[in-house]
Amino acid sequence: MRLGMIVDYSGGFGETVELLQDYERNGLELAAVAEAYSFDAVSQLGYIAARTSSLELLSGILQIYSRTPSLTAMTAAGLDYVSGGRFNLGLGASGPQVVEGFHGVKYDAPLGRTREVIEICRQVWRREPVEFSGRHYRIPLTREDGGSGLGKPLKLINHPVRPRIPISVAALGPKNVELVAELAEGWQPLFFHPGKVDRAWGEALEVGFGKRDPRLGELDIQLQVKFHLGEPEPATMTKVRDQLALYIGGMGARDKNFYNQLACRYGYATEAKEIQDLYLAGSRQDAAAAVPDDLVDAVTLIGDEESVRRQLVEFDAAGVRTLLVDPLAATVEERLDQMARLAKLVEDVR
Repeated sequence: MRLGMIVDYSGGFGETVELLQDYERNGLELAAVAEAYSFDAVSQLGYIAARTSSLELLSGILQIYSRTPSLTAMTAAGLDYVSGGRFNLGLGASGPQVVEGFHGVKYDAPLGRTREVIEICRQVWRREPVEFSGRHYRIPLTREDGGSGLGKPLKLINHPVRPRIPISVAALGPKNVELVAELAEGWQPLFFHPGKVDRAWGEALEVGFGKRDPRLGELDIQLQVKFHLGEPEPATMTKVRDQLALYIGGMGARDKNFYNQLACRYGYATEAKEIQDLYLAGSRQDAAAAVPDDLVDAVTLIGDEESVRRQLVEFDAAGVRTLLVDPLAATVEERLDQMARLAKLVEDVR
């Protein structure tokens, strides 16, 4: 298990890098940069790469609709080059709110597009002339595809540091998780319950692993998780509950909420319906109060050292190999101290 953290995409680049260097001295091994409707993640990842020498980097995530597959591959190869082979490409479909509402691109076929993007990226990194005829992407375009007919297969001019950059995918639905188990080196789930993995994804993982190329190695579960050592302030726990209520209750339409569906697969169908009903009715505080305590405990790293160590063991047994912690302590000094203590606990689990 390695220790990473999610970088706040709303902050300044320089301040972030200074803090990352402090975190690195306290046991941090990997930094993941998210991309919402913010500054793009690539700029910050490149800046971090230039200012660090050993910290691994991860996009968490680049969504697949706003970049062509070849551009995604070029970008990943460039980040891997400037970091000296330290970059991991995190991909995901995001959702209609960002894809259609911010980028103005139709949100369709996330499963099929993800598969084709992965295949094209790996073709680019091998420096093969890119020729791909899929359901969603065709390279090069022909006249029949609506192109000029003048395009010809091209290969990447530069030589990548590595012919295969590790890919991880953010996925929650069974079919998406099946694809991850088949094709990706890593998996970025959200609100991961270590005791209910089989219930939520057991069949999907089994099917995907049955088609997996052994050369991909063990699937690296890269877990985003809220973290606090000791008794947090009530306001901190309120934020944790508010986030869970937002995702379970309000992230998508009533019948299109992936997180609500996940809570149901975990066995919280009654609670998930109540949270959603309350949230969509505007009773957000009541929705947060309806989030089960055992669900909050299971999907976070919050408590004294003994509790956090026990949770780390459960995560490890469920296949988590990378922690992407979101520190909740009130001050930078407290967060740095807690990160150093967590690093020792992670070393114990190793």
